[in-house]
Amino acid sequence: MTRWIIFGIIYIFFTIYGFQAVKTATKQQWIYYLYVAVALLVIGNFIYQFAITSEGRVLNPTKSYAFGFLLAFMSFNLVIVPIMLGEDIIRGALGVYDKLVTRESFYLPSRRKFISQIALGLAAIPFTSLLYGMYKGKYNFRVLNYTLHFEDLPDAFDGYRITQLSDIHSGSFDNKKKIEYAIDLVNEQASDVILFTGDMVNNKSSEMEPWRDTFKRLKAKDGKFSVLGNHDYGDYVDWPTAEAKAQNLEDLKTLQKDIGFDLLLNDSRFLEKDGQRLALVGVENWGKGGFKKAGDLQKAKEKITPEDFKILMSHDPSHWEAEVVPDDYHYHLTLSGHTHGMQFGIEIPGWIKWSPVKWRYKQWAGIYEEVGQYINVNRGFGYLGYPGRVGIWPEITVIELKKGKAPQNA
Repeated sequence: MTRWIIFGIIYIFFTIYGFQAVKTATKQQWIYYLYVAVALLVIGNFIYQFAITSEGRVLNPTKSYAFGFLLAFMSFNLVIVPIMLGEDIIRGALGVYDKLVTRESFYLPSRRKFISQIALGLAAIPFTSLLYGMYKGKYNFRVLNYTLHFEDLPDAFDGYRITQLSDIHSGSFDNKKKIEYAIDLVNEQASDVILFTGDMVNNKSSEMEPWRDTFKRLKAKDGKFSVLGNHDYGDYVDWPTAEAKAQNLEDLKTLQKDIGFDLLLNDSRFLEKDGQRLALVGVENWGKGGFKKAGDLQKAKEKITPEDFKILMSHDPSHWEAEVVPDDYHYHLTLSGHTHGMQFGIEIPGWIKWSPVKWRYKQWAGIYEEVGQYINVNRGFGYLGYPGRVGIWPEITVIELKKGKAPQNA
């Protein structure tokens, strides 16, 4: 209850300052009423969605949109508040100075219209960006291509193509045509194998049922393989019984098999070609910061040898530095996801790659290398929480393996 009261006070404070900016910038009263109506509608819908009985930390599309609209409205006022508050401090200082110097009654100068207009103009940038992210950004699928060179890659796998998907989060989807388009886009890459690195659902296996046939269409000549992510275990649901939770996980495993995924649970497989092989290793979720640590790398590598060329699938990238890189086996390539790139940031290839999530994860998006071992952190296929993406777009990764050293100018 205390956090709701604190949040309410902050919301009212931000809304009042936003209203003051609107009132100073224009004399059109209908705009005042519109602003107040939006403020009440946003907070009313949010309270209604999150105050009703829920199943733990479950976020369905309706709740996600309530959160998204609240985030957009708060971002609007968050820009306004420091500008208007700064002006109020200056106004107050001028009033005090006037009182002390002229010894007349205290006079507080009026707010300046152009300051409010500047504040509203700047506030419109994150506001419209977040709305765009909810309307179109979340399905703005991008294919990212990487070429990685390895001197010990088996000759038969020179030019081998891998498509990585991660963080489907099917419980958030609300547009079948967009998802079908993305599946077609994956198949157009014509990769040799498809690897999915966890979080098929938000919470329950039933979320994937409407999308079963759509994802069955994924094709790769050497098969489709997967691992579990932290959301796949149903840990964020208040299940009526432990048996119900366990059954949900079994249902998800069965569903993945029906879609065509070979689910690796601390296990390995070999991809064979022309008498040579590549080891594919998959661990269950292992993550720092309170996330499930079901992953067992030692168990997963029991069937492989140190000499094998190894690709590891591990949902959470924090596993890489903590256990994978220091391991006595050399894992040439690790594929992860989990971070979503926070679904918000700025990326201009060759210039800048930034997201607030970098303060939590050292490896948060794209390719990283350490002591000759690589990791790719996929930005995610779906979305969770905020029902959109801004600057960090949904990703389909295609990695080509090449034999030999990388070109010097690469």
